[in-house]
Amino acid sequence: MQLIDGKNTAARIKEEIAEEVKAIIASGGKQPHLAAVLVGHDGGSETYVKNKVLACEACGFKSTLIRYEEDVTEEELLACVDRLNTDDDVDGFIVQLPLPKHIDEQKIIEAIDYRKDVDGFHPVNVGRMAIGLPCFISATPLGILTLLQRYEIATSGKKCVILGRSNIVGKPMAQLMMQKQYGDATVTVCHSRSANLKEECREADIIIAAIGRPDFVTADMVKPGAVVIDVGTTRVPDATRKSGYRLNGDVKFDEVAPKCSFITPVPGGVGPMTICSLMKNTLSAGKKELYD
Repeated sequence: MQLIDGKNTAARIKEEIAEEVKAIIASGGKQPHLAAVLVGHDGGSETYVKNKVLACEACGFKSTLIRYEEDVTEEELLACVDRLNTDDDVDGFIVQLPLPKHIDEQKIIEAIDYRKDVDGFHPVNVGRMAIGLPCFISATPLGILTLLQRYEIATSGKKCVILGRSNIVGKPMAQLMMQKQYGDATVTVCHSRSANLKEECREADIIIAAIGRPDFVTADMVKPGAVVIDVGTTRVPDATRKSGYRLNGDVKFDEVAPKCSFITPVPGGVGPMTICSLMKNTLSAGKKELYD
């Protein structure tokens, strides 16, 4: 069993990005600029945005954090998106999800200029991804693809089972894994209503677990030699930790790991690669690689 180290891989990629940014600035180019909009004080969102700001520093990017309280109106948020869309200094920006219930998330996502949508959530980017055109790929699926490539894990012709059908991970991951230029795999998507879910998993060469249920994938669901990618990050109470909680994946790691050829840990697997992928998208946005 080999552990897929997302933390180290992400650190290496950020170093590569920083070198490229130095070269861009040295040749008179513009420093890439990522902005983040954070609403309220959700603990997970706070941590995630803080890590994005640190990643920007590591990559040599300019970063801006715009904060609103929980009671911000939809109109105020849409006005902020409009300002960022028209700010020539901002190459890409994200509106951190989830948003308060009184705000229509989809409306906010669709208001973002798709050429600055480094999260890859805008319908234009989602549609382009689905038919294999250049686009911003959402950060978690891009991070998983990058890990599979860097660890030289064969995907072509393999059976891949994806657990979960969210717009952020499950659906785009399925699209990418079946496309010839990326995964080139045979893909099955399973979810809470799937019959024979365990049997489907037992036949998989690659399992990507993004179902949001701690310890959902157990040893009896995994065939020997399978590759297991754990996207789950559920906060589970843990009195032994200073924070009072620990991050738990969707995979019962201790019993599943011995059966795998490769497996990602939680934390330190997919999570760091998600932020690293956002940096890759921001660099592309700054270079105007995808959209002029």
